Amino acid sequence: MLAVVGASLAGLRSAEALRREGFDGRLVVIGDEDRLPYDRPPLSKQVLAGTWESEQVALRGADELDAEWMLGRRAAALDVASRTLTLDNGEQLACDGVVIATGATPRTLGDTRELEGVFTLRTLDDCLRLRAVLDKGPRVVVVGAGFIGSEVASTCRSRGLEVTVLEALPVALDRALGPIVGTVVSRLHATHGVRLRLGTSVTALEGSRSVEAVRLSDGSVVSADVVVIGVGVAPNTSWLESSGLGLRNGVECDARCQAAPGVVAAGDVARWRNNRFGVDMRVEHWSNAVEQAEAAANTLLRGASAPEFAPVPYFWSDQYGAKIQCLGQTAGADEVVFVEGSPDSPKWVASYGLAGRLIGVVLFNRPGRLVHYRRLIEDGAPVPPPDT
Repeated sequence: MLAVVGASLAGLRSAEALRREGFDGRLVVIGDEDRLPYDRPPLSKQVLAGTWESEQVALRGADELDAEWMLGRRAAALDVASRTLTLDNGEQLACDGVVIATGATPRTLGDTRELEGVFTLRTLDDCLRLRAVLDKGPRVVVVGAGFIGSEVASTCRSRGLEVTVLEALPVALDRALGPIVGTVVSRLHATHGVRLRLGTSVTALEGSRSVEAVRLSDGSVVSADVVVIGVGVAPNTSWLESSGLGLRNGVECDARCQAAPGVVAAGDVARWRNNRFGVDMRVEHWSNAVEQAEAAANTLLRGASAPEFAPVPYFWSDQYGAKIQCLGQTAGADEVVFVEGSPDSPKWVASYGLAGRLIGVVLFNRPGRLVHYRRLIEDGAPVPPPDT
């Protein structure tokens, strides 16, 4: 019997890959939500905007797997030596192999006194609750100017709402894109009428029953009817604390996504060695969940004969009508160059280099150039010269 712990995108794709690669035994998929797997990227965009309904995010294929779906259930512990899963109701499952795909949970601001009007956005239920409140035309404050926060701000502006974005760092999108490109992309907020406050953190949420204002570290106060917290996520590993697995910022895996013999991990929860770049990675994006799920399933079935998982990571974000795509690795670059267009143009490409080698690219409204730059990164090409 094989068990997949986590019933979202990575879990579903892992189960599909196991079946596709020939596993025909008992297959159990455990998920803490009561729903079959669904797509998360539309939650901050189409679903929140009201242009999609909830059924449109359902992922196909779940009912074709001949799998046992244990929904509304959590894994509470894993004994790695015996590969025994203990569920939240005490039930134990003896497994021949386990895929860990438990994803991540949004970070919060700490004590919010359970004020109404304060949201995180991770699940479909989160999205539907927030959307119902947005229908009332509130003043929105988004805490965190990363990609989720920026997409929520964009969607709220598309609904005609008053929006303020707060970011503790001096540059929006700094962690994802670095200060140079992050500064350029963050101009979208001001261009579309969003107030962006940088370099100031939240010290308190104020209100009696519902949130009414956000107090900042510089002493100022921003009025708010709704606060959406988008300050990143933490991998869901607490249930594994007694397992003996390495749990440093995710489940530690080797280059084949193996955490221990017979135990693999995929998706937001997995931290693995990507030998293409020579670094450990944990990637929280859609395409990685799909690709890593297949690699993890392959390793579970074939062990050391499975190929290493060494992708060029890819993610995208749609904000204010602009398409932002990112390839490879931006952290650690010692050179950032706009190789096509300029920071002030409506379309551009920025390259990230390390010791003269191209390791990452950000494309702004240039989707047709994606394959070209992916190939350059895969080939270990030098940083291209600027387009003159």
